[in-house]
Amino acid sequence: MSVLFFDESGLHFHPKDPKNPANDKFILSKGHAAPIYYAAWGEAGNFPMSDLKDFRKITCDLEGHPTPRLEFCDVATGSLGQGLGFTCGAAYSSKYYEKIANKYFCLLGDGEIAEGSVWEAAAFASFYKLDNLIAILDANRLGQSAPTQTEHDCETYRARFAAFGFETIIIDGHNIQEIISAFTQARNCTGKPFAIIARTFKGKYFLNDVENLMNWHGKPMGGKSAEIIAHVRSLMKNQNITLKCNAPTFEYKYPCANGSQIVFDFKPDYDGKKEVSTREAYGTALKKLGAIDKDNQIIALDADVKNSTFSEHYEKVYPEKFINCFIAEQNLVSVGLGVSKRNKIPFCSTFAVFFTRAFDQIRMGAISFANMKFFGSHSGTHIGQDGPSQMGLEVKNKF
Repeated sequence: MSVLFFDESGLHFHPKDPKNPANDKFILSKGHAAPIYYAAWGEAGNFPMSDLKDFRKITCDLEGHPTPRLEFCDVATGSLGQGLGFTCGAAYSSKYYEKIANKYFCLLGDGEIAEGSVWEAAAFASFYKLDNLIAILDANRLGQSAPTQTEHDCETYRARFAAFGFETIIIDGHNIQEIISAFTQARNCTGKPFAIIARTFKGKYFLNDVENLMNWHGKPMGGKSAEIIAHVRSLMKNQNITLKCNAPTFEYKYPCANGSQIVFDFKPDYDGKKEVSTREAYGTALKKLGAIDKDNQIIALDADVKNSTFSEHYEKVYPEKFINCFIAEQNLVSVGLGVSKRNKIPFCSTFAVFFTRAFDQIRMGAISFANMKFFGSHSGTHIGQDGPSQMGLEVKNKF
């Protein structure tokens, strides 16, 4: 985190203007690591360091998991397995819509990559050649209640990311020079996303009964604090160093405020003589919205059912503003969330019933104050041809 925030190989950003669209972005997917996230932003000068003393108090915005109540936080995280998908959406927007050279760093925990949504996102990042995306895996071996599945077998982690199309590297996560070298390689990588597998030890230097041991997840040090702080300080070679952030090398401004110019003020033009399905009406309305979207903010996302949801009406006219997320509904929503945080208005569509598997992603989008639209088709009980698995309402079968 110190290299990421204060070395040239890491983030290029304006710490007191965290919403600046030219900034590199950092997404803390493992949201329970909020203390170091807040400490880094405080050290960067975004808020007084004294605020850290109120961490996790009901009267303080520095909650146990970060949310966009904080100006430097783009999305709520901590519901694990979602950060990389959001990063994909934002990185996609920067590369293909804004066409700017900012970078996206996403820190994942080794426990959360048991979530399938992580690998949905990894497949998306590779397919769309998101070389502005850098995933950092904190392989510290320990989960909340037990060791992780792979523990410190970093080669397995590396092979998995490589299999999904990432450029990969394994480093000692406590070696500053290796971290700087890895970030430098990642910034210069082209044509594919980059994954850094950092082998670390939870509680490094925090005395023998803390370091690399279970049962310290989310717990304060209590009476050990003074002793641990004194020990860590004794290891510091220079306690008077001045940390400085690195600003972006370019400027960028969005063409308009998010959604302010789009007013859907025309009436449907159906003659009333022909029945029209609601899903086809959706596709027609979306296409009409595209016609008045002068600043290219409306982005349609679909999960390989565009010819059933009729979002293909929009794609046929505005193919550059359509993102195929394939059959990965959780990632569809996460990517949409990322796109929304780049001043766009995403319209995510699939069968209504398939949104149920992405409920948590939708919920986290709401907690993230996202301006997102969802269209779920086939929301009835049964149409005969498809059967109940495709329908949004449940009925009791009689045999």
